[in-house]
Amino acid sequence: MIEAVRMFIQVLVAFGIFNVWFIRFGKSTKWRGGNAKDMRAEFAVYGLPGWFMIITGTLKVTLACCLIAGFWFPAILRPAALGLAVLMLGAIAMHTKVGDSPMKSLPAICMLAGSLFVAFG
Repeated sequence: MIEAVRMFIQVLVAFGIFNVWFIRFGKSTKWRGGNAKDMRAEFAVYGLPGWFMIITGTLKVTLACCLIAGFWFPAILRPAALGLAVLMLGAIAMHTKVGDSPMKSLPAICMLAGSLFVAFG
């Protein structure tokens, strides 16, 4: 049973990342940092350069792909989940840095918890 839950969360985390970086990238959401209306503006709110957004997105999408590939290559699953957990800690730190309400960090907190569950659950 726990394995089925882990697999479900593994897919949920991966597709959550794909949603943010492919579907909602240029859209306004209630989760954006500060008053940002899209991903580029959100990174600007955090005081981060555009190249950092590209690196962050590339890492998150690559690690999410590794979560999916982990079904066939289990050795990459834990490193991918831990890598995403570290990036989610960074997202939470950025929300805190700009004084966002804790609610704006909720998606990152959920992704952090899910990534840790996939890594250790």
